[in-house]
Amino acid sequence: MLLEVRDLHVEFRTRDGVAKAVNGVSYGVDAGETLAVLGESGSGKSVTAQAIMGILDMPPGRIAAGEILFQGRDLLKLKEDERRKVRGAEMAMIFQDALSSLNPVLSVGDQLGEMFVVHRGMSRKDARAKAVELMDRVRIPGARERVKQYPHQFSGGMRQRIMIAMALALEPALIIADEPTTALDVTVQAQVMDLLAELRREYDMGLILITHDLGVVADVADRIAVMYAGRIVEQAPVRDIYKAPAHPYTRGLLDSIPRLDQKGRELYAIKGLPPNLMDIPPGCAFNPRCPMAQDVCRTDVPPLYEVSDDRVSACHFWRECLHG
Repeated sequence: MLLEVRDLHVEFRTRDGVAKAVNGVSYGVDAGETLAVLGESGSGKSVTAQAIMGILDMPPGRIAAGEILFQGRDLLKLKEDERRKVRGAEMAMIFQDALSSLNPVLSVGDQLGEMFVVHRGMSRKDARAKAVELMDRVRIPGARERVKQYPHQFSGGMRQRIMIAMALALEPALIIADEPTTALDVTVQAQVMDLLAELRREYDMGLILITHDLGVVADVADRIAVMYAGRIVEQAPVRDIYKAPAHPYTRGLLDSIPRLDQKGRELYAIKGLPPNLMDIPPGCAFNPRCPMAQDVCRTDVPPLYEVSDDRVSACHFWRECLHG
């Protein structure tokens, strides 16, 4: 397996207490595979990704337990200079806000070329030529002329393509895309997702796609891991999730997707709010919002039940949910 996260715990110490952002997350991704990590804001998706990349702010963040195995190496045991060599060259991240992630006072060509200067020792001229190649690869029109332009001179969709080009620069084995289609219109969203899928196949890389939108990943992901309050509550092949979810939270996310055959009906929404991570409810963290909750859900934390060979659900009543 290319990447394997094992029982990861991440917490943030604040003046008000300890926020348990990630509570025993385990998942993996193979080369050439796309794993979509889904959940509302605050579910721990991005914090897990930052821990994998080694860019977690510490303090206040702290990795309390767990292992992150990348190509057989536990990244948490590497020294910082060794982690730095892994970032960019072997794994890369696409951030959700391209405008704030790009340097406004450097041309996009300089920012793309810097990867080759720092990691490959190329001259500035050769690095600029590589930057043009990358911009062509992610289908930015007029790359040779636009390589001298600055981030504010590009549209949101084009800036996101530049971010993808930066992630691809050194042909890493793994890319983590954190909400890569946020703030983009539907047409551009589809183009960006198609581009990521095409590049994943071409480079045979692993792709972790972080999103809160089940509609975005339907045609791209191979497997889906659904997170809530820092835990994975369901993990399954993408077709199984869409056909019949085995957790009430997953069902709620699916039901909240706008559908053409329900035009005119009120859009479904999961009632309530995600829990305060400094005060996670006892039992199943989803129980205050769950329409299926019973007494056991308020006292006993559900383990990850094996639904099938490649599917798990953290719900005491997964059978009823699956067939409901």
